Amino acid sequence: MSNNAETNEADTGDLTDGFHLLIDALKLNDLNTIYGVPGIPITDFGRMAQAEGIRVISFRHEQHAGNAATIAGFLTQKPGICLTVSAPGFLNGLTALANATTNCFPMILISGSSEREIVDLQQGDYEEMDQLAIAKPLCKAAFRVLHAEDIGIAVARAIRAACSGRPGGVYLDLPAKLFGQTMNVEDGAKSLIKVADPAPCQIPAPEAVARALEILGNAKRPLIILGKGAAYAQADDDIRKFVEQSGIPYLPMSMAKGLLPDDHVLSAGAARSLALKEADVVMLIGARLNWLLSHGKGKSWGVEPKKFIQIDIEPKEMDSNVEITAPIVGDIASSVAALLAQMGDDWSTPPAEWTGAIRTKVETNIERMAPKLRNNNVPMDYHGALGVIKSIIKERPDAILVNEGANTLDFARSIVDMYQPRKRLDVGTWGVMGIGMGFAIAAAIETGKPVLAVEGDSAFGFSGMEIETICRYNLPICVVVFNNNGIYRGTDTNPSGGDDVATTVFVKDARYDQMMEAFGGVGVYATSPDELSQAIKEAFASGKPTLVNAVIDENAGTESGRIGNLNPQSVVKK
Repeated sequence: MSNNAETNEADTGDLTDGFHLLIDALKLNDLNTIYGVPGIPITDFGRMAQAEGIRVISFRHEQHAGNAATIAGFLTQKPGICLTVSAPGFLNGLTALANATTNCFPMILISGSSEREIVDLQQGDYEEMDQLAIAKPLCKAAFRVLHAEDIGIAVARAIRAACSGRPGGVYLDLPAKLFGQTMNVEDGAKSLIKVADPAPCQIPAPEAVARALEILGNAKRPLIILGKGAAYAQADDDIRKFVEQSGIPYLPMSMAKGLLPDDHVLSAGAARSLALKEADVVMLIGARLNWLLSHGKGKSWGVEPKKFIQIDIEPKEMDSNVEITAPIVGDIASSVAALLAQMGDDWSTPPAEWTGAIRTKVETNIERMAPKLRNNNVPMDYHGALGVIKSIIKERPDAILVNEGANTLDFARSIVDMYQPRKRLDVGTWGVMGIGMGFAIAAAIETGKPVLAVEGDSAFGFSGMEIETICRYNLPICVVVFNNNGIYRGTDTNPSGGDDVATTVFVKDARYDQMMEAFGGVGVYATSPDELSQAIKEAFASGKPTLVNAVIDENAGTESGRIGNLNPQSVVKK
């Protein structure tokens, strides 16, 4: 057999090829679902994978297939697989690859590509591009496979890179010629690797744990912040035990909601501003002090200096914005277990003055918000519509909520309570729009649970064509489009007085529900909270693909939701 594993006179016995070696390598490692878009040079691979028992979910656009793979990784702790064609298809998948890396979701982007000898001489092959070089800056690792006998090791390295340490995206480049290479079946089987312990535990140093507990135990106003890394860790029981045993109020970031129920007595979610400003010691579990937490400084954190304790598997994350007084370097499950082991029975819970102040503020804010959430205005405002969503999730805590938009996202984060872990999926660290349909599809496929995707009308536009994919696979997904005729609001006007509409305005009273009907799903036009509630409940009861066009008052939104401060304003007057 030659070095590139092509068939020659020395080959004897049954043969296998690159197609089947890749399929076998994925199946050996329990990677049994592929999200992608078929086309040259991977069309036949998709067919063969399906024939071999792998579930292949075909999308209308690679970015949404990639988004599905990223959230599959978050939900399962196994790398989600996205398969794309070369060049333009590969580029379409890059946003999801980079987003997976930024959000620490294990994902592998596999793309067909042109042959190296043509790419390197720039001879103009079909969809020619040096994809490996382009992918490298956007992911944890990138590999190219040139020989069939290396497919097993390449898949193994990709899995380990995606899952170990801080998880992230990995790129696997497969030139078209690779798929047709053959080798002896027995030798091919021997070349495959089942990855052992792809994400080994990283045990924290005992002295780091002791230092953190000493600081936490001496705090007068301690606070725990739970990030989506804590949700990914699936150390749910220990995290809950640690919070309850310590008696420390906790603040969940949006995708960590439900690790403990949002109505838990120690939840500070409805008292976020007070908790951040007044805490003297803050413990971060799976959360980073990035823009979502104002980088750990500024007016939202009050005037008094704080001590920070941080659990993270990546040492370089420590001191990234402010001094971390007590870094705990380790995986979250091992670190929380170590904290519990060292706490002892003589742990002193925080002063009642602090926990009482948090609880009083929570109850006051909830009581003040309640009438807004019960309104039955027509057209709906965000509070009335999200009050419906809040009630439905309380009735169906097993349902998965996917959420994106500007106002739709920002209001929902604070209004809709979650009761189980990994049930809220949203835009994450980058705040990137367009994740909605990909996340919803993967959530339904990976969990088998009903999915409620609550979308701003602008956010829905990024991935709306994937409702055909939802209908094609008959998935139990109810999409609710908050339709206020535009981005932020539908009332803006063209400042020039010209005929073109304002840049943020859409077609008035667009019928998104009729789009769903066109693909065989159920479409509902809802103008009141009562109609919205009935439509969602019927969708959950039927399990049929449903889209509810929820008419929102076009005056109800605010510029950039709650992060308008990030939108620069011109100081030049004309």
